Amino acid sequence: MHVLTVGYGHPADPAAFDAYYESTHRPLAQKVPGLQSFTARHCAALDESPPPYYLLAELAFTSGDALAAALASAEGQAAAADIANFAEGGVTMFIQHD
Repeated sequence: MHVLTVGYGHPADPAAFDAYYESTHRPLAQKVPGLQSFTARHCAALDESPPPYYLLAELAFTSGDALAAALASAEGQAAAADIANFAEGGVTMFIQHD
């Protein structure tokens, strides 16, 4: 399994971020071919400090080749291009694999 993790920085307007993410970005991401599972969760710290990310999304694929094909697809490119429309707090992406 190969998992693309996307860490979204803190937005200036969390409610607007959440509304856009759920109504526009998440549906785009869910159309990516080869996607096995998709989760997105808000973050909280163990103490009173802010967590490093506002939201973490995990997109799982069966292999590195499937992940690469997904990112190169028209749907993957559309989801990637959409990030600039709402992720004003920045984005960090990395891949986890077995």
